[in-house]
Amino acid sequence: MPGSKGVDAADLQFMEFSAYVDKVLSEKGFVKAPSFQEAEIAIFFTYAIGDPQTYQYSYSVPTWGQTGIASSNTYGTVSSTGRTATYSGTTTYTPTYGVTGSTTQIGTNTVYSRFLFLDAYDTATYIKENKMVQVWKTNVVSTGSSGDLRLVIPYMVAAMKPYVGTNTRQKIEVEVLENSPEVKALRNEKATK
Repeated sequence: MPGSKGVDAADLQFMEFSAYVDKVLSEKGFVKAPSFQEAEIAIFFTYAIGDPQTYQYSYSVPTWGQTGIASSNTYGTVSSTGRTATYSGTTTYTPTYGVTGSTTQIGTNTVYSRFLFLDAYDTATYIKENKMVQVWKTNVVSTGSSGDLRLVIPYMVAAMKPYVGTNTRQKIEVEVLENSPEVKALRNEKATK
């Protein structure tokens, strides 16, 4: 069920995202109940994205230039007229090039914080006592340059899959690669090598 106020179960985005969660829950042994009254637990699914945060950073860029002279060649001619001799010559220098220093550049980076929450509650206690008793909770937080939840949510769902309904006792960092077979399976895409 939607965990955010104002989000309806018939909302197209909710339906797309909850289909990913349904696949993971099904693979973990959960079976969807036909109604709230027949369910053992009610799972509320919430997702959100934070405002973009822009950060500045500095970095060094090497400068390229002449660092010295590798060699020189002198060519000339001597001519004499009577008692006087004159020399005329040209020297050619072969320079060497390399890093002569660096300049500092300023760059910007925009990142988004993306959130996904699954909250499971005991339905029997709610029906009997009108009391919300939490059974388990799974939170996923992702930070990155994409503000497109349709792109990011499958990766977040794939990251949470091994931990749904378990007690990890600590924050777990998970990396999901761009070409992840788990994400492709959630999206019903064929895996490519």
